[in-house]
Parts: sequence; structure tokens; C-alpha cells
Amino acid sequence: PLGRAPDSWRFVDRDGVRFERELNTMPQWAGSCWYYLRFIDPKNNDQIVGAEAERYWMGDHGVDLYVGGVEHAVLHLLYARFWHKVLYDLGHVCTPEPFGRLFNQGYIQSYAYRDARGMIVAAQDVVDENGTPAVEVQDRTDAKFFQDGEPVKREYGKMGKSLKNAVSPDEICEQYGCDTLRLYEMYMGPLEASKPWSTRDIIGPHRFLQRVWRLAIDEQTAALKLRDESGDGVERQLHRTIERVGRDMDRLAYNTAIAAMIEFVNAATTAGGLTRDQLERFVLVLSPAAPHIAEELWSKLGHESSLAHEPWPTYDQSMIAEDQVELPVQIGGKVRGKVTVPADADAAQIEQVALADGKIKAALAGKTIRKVVVVPGKIVNIVAN
Repeated sequence: PLGRAPDSWRFVDRDGVRFERELNTMPQWAGSCWYYLRFIDPKNNDQIVGAEAERYWMGDHGVDLYVGGVEHAVLHLLYARFWHKVLYDLGHVCTPEPFGRLFNQGYIQSYAYRDARGMIVAAQDVVDENGTPAVEVQDRTDAKFFQDGEPVKREYGKMGKSLKNAVSPDEICEQYGCDTLRLYEMYMGPLEASKPWSTRDIIGPHRFLQRVWRLAIDEQTAALKLRDESGDGVERQLHRTIERVGRDMDRLAYNTAIAAMIEFVNAATTAGGLTRDQLERFVLVLSPAAPHIAEELWSKLGHESSLAHEPWPTYDQSMIAEDQVELPVQIGGKVRGKVTVPADADAAQIEQVALADGKIKAALAGKTIRKVVVVPGKIVNIVAN
């Protein structure tokens, strides 16, 4: 750093006044352009990164995943790639590109408000004509909004400081808990899509976590509520959940991963609960999305160490295969009904079930069947006139 330069260079005397040279000569981009390399080897006092550490962590493709807004594609990444390519040409790094995959996440959006002057006012200070905070009546399309008694106009935009429409995560966490906030944001929609914030919708993920707790814990005694045995249906559903959540997490589809967990909790509740082994596996699956309640349940199950050190649960491929499948039945190119058949049923069996279905019989009344085309696992198409 220039701060270590000798005083003879750092200081200049002019007309009896001592001046110090400007030492902050590089923009913040300069530091952020190679921070990932320094993160690999932060205590190396001789190099920005050691060769062995750099080869181990960067591998053949660089940083596995870079998550950032679309503006990064023309700002930070432009400079970061330039710096990295220079370092590559100089032989300091082993990969020609710094990042293996770029993912642009969407924005969280919210209503913003402008006064008569066109100036943005803080959303938290805005109320409707009844005095209700604006954040609580976002779904009303006919509402009128005011700030300090003066009317304001509502618009939509990216949540943030510039539009003064940010929601304090501290308040959400205090009222509902950190896990609820995490689940809500992950469940709002595809990660790459911009999504509208609605404080009223927070209650959904909160109720889900309450159901998870009641599934495992007796509310009267605070003791574990476990079954000695569980039906084959719950076990199959758990295997499917483990597979689906793992797959969806890998492809950053957090909303559908949480949907799979919700489906499992509903099924387990209907079945009357889980065995200890089943609850342990589900808690591990839940932990990336809701780590705090998962750790609490893990402790309740008698574990002394954190579940963060546990491996991801495995699933049996034979258990995730569907026993039955539902197939649409078309007559003359239009879907007239659906039939449920064994997953391994052949074309003849599927045709027999389809033609015996009540809705299909009614749709075929007075018609002559000319042809039946069955695509096992996909569709039944009946040609009749």
C-alpha cells in the first residue's frame, strides 16, 4: 500500500506548508475485482493468493457460481474479468475466466409514493383514507393514500433506499422469526424473476413452520411426538421429497423445493405423524431453508452436535417411482377426462381402463370408435365419429 511509502515521497513541502500525497488512488472496483482470490488465501503476506490454494479452489472453471443483478454483467464483471485475464497472462492464476456460471436474480418490488411535488415520501409514513398503514392494504386498488394529511400517488418499483419503500427485515424477524422471512423470500417465486413484496403473505410460511413444529412436538407437554411405525405411503413421499428438494436446490428453484416440503408435511400430518428416523431425515431437508427451527428440532431429537455437519439424506430410486399415473384421455383432439392406471400398465390395459371410465363412456355415446392410440405414461387419444 502507498501508506507504507517513505515519508520523503509521501510528503511535499511548498511555501512552508507540508502536503501529503493522495494515497487512495484506486477506485473500489480495484479491490472488488480480485476479492474472490484473496478470500481463498487471506493470510498470505507474500502473494495475493498462493499457487497451490488457487489451483485447489479455482479448479478448472473458476468460481462455481456468481449470483448478482443484471447490472453486474456490464460493470463489476467487466473489470473483474479484465483483472483476472491479466493475472492469467502473468501466470498468477490457472483459469482464463474467473467465474464458471453467472446467475442474475430478480428484484423484490414494492409500492412507492410521491407527494404533489413529485418527491418520494417514505412508504412507512403513508396511510389510506381510514388511517390504516399503506403496507397493510397493498391489495386495494381503490384506496387513496396520504402522508401527513396530504394526498400522495402510488407507483411500483424496486424495493430500496431510493424509493424509500424498503421493509425492515428486523421488524419481520422480531414478529415472525428469521426462518419465516427466509422461507417467504425463497417461496415468492423463481429466483430469476422480479417479485412483489406483500407483508400480509408472510403469515403463510409462518403457519407452515408452525405445522412443522406441531408435527414433531406435543404442544401440551413439549415432548417429541413420534410414531413407532409409519405407512409405506409416507416413506415413499419422504423419498420423493428428498430427491425433489435436492434437485430443486441444485438448480436454484427454491420456491418449488419449499412446495415439495409443504406437500410432505401435509401428507405426514394426515397420516398421523412420523417415526424418529423419518423426522430426522425431513429436518435435514428443511434445514437449508429454515435452519433455526431445524436446529431446535435436531436438538430435541437428542443430537448434541449441529446438523450443519450432517450429510444430505439419501433416497431410494425405487421408492420415488410412482405406483400409479394419471393420463389425460382425448376424444377428437379434446381432453374429455382423466384416468388413473398402474405406472407399469401396458397399452391394452390402459385402453381398457379408459373405455370403461364413466365420463369417457358418456362422451362416446352414439359414436363409433375408429381408433384408440395409447402412449403409456403420456396420453390416450380416441378417434370416434
